[in-house]
Amino acid sequence: MSDEDRIVAYLAGDASVSLDPAELAEMDKIRIALADGATWVEPDASLERRITEAVAAEVASTRSRAAETSTPLSQPATVTHIAHRRSRRMRYSIIGIAAAVVLAVGLAVGLAVGLSGEGSRTVAYSASLAGTRLEPSASGSAQLTRTQSGWRIHVKATGLPRRDNGEYYEAWLKNSAGIIVPIGTFNEGADVTLWSGVPPSSFPTLTVTRQTVGGGPASSGQVVLVGTTQPDD
Repeated sequence: MSDEDRIVAYLAGDASVSLDPAELAEMDKIRIALADGATWVEPDASLERRITEAVAAEVASTRSRAAETSTPLSQPATVTHIAHRRSRRMRYSIIGIAAAVVLAVGLAVGLAVGLSGEGSRTVAYSASLAGTRLEPSASGSAQLTRTQSGWRIHVKATGLPRRDNGEYYEAWLKNSAGIIVPIGTFNEGADVTLWSGVPPSSFPTLTVTRQTVGGGPASSGQVVLVGTTQPDD
């Protein structure tokens, strides 16, 4: 097993791998960093640029210091020792970064599987929406998908006149006790994205009402679309 393979195996938790004291100290620092939850916090979009700039600045600074403090040729052993230490430190850094990337990929895959619900299947519901006596020609469909933020609800409806100038539509989810939860407002129903913080398994009825600005936060009761959500196979 090569030195790199031994180090990666140790970072992966293989207790049978033996390292010399210097390597062990370096690797334990990396293991502690990898175990820290803060290591895996999603960085902001500018991180890659800032890291690149910092690395470039450090390389330039290192070269400048090396030129200013170069060891005389009469001390070849010291030069070799310093070069070896720098090489080993750089190798540890590269291996540590590689291990972090591998663990990050594994974490991302595990998170994606966990969020998908049952195995690798995305948890989703759907509903067919029918018009009421207020809008008998209206119809539509809804697709409800669970995400980390909540339930994303995509509604496509036809036969609903556009509402503007203080008039709008509002969608709701309702449970068996008649409790309703608002999930968003819109002006026309051709392509609507709504969000819910409650699951359709507990609030299976989806309704759309006509609302007017100033009418208060409660439902007007003027239902124009209604449907019952069902889990997708």
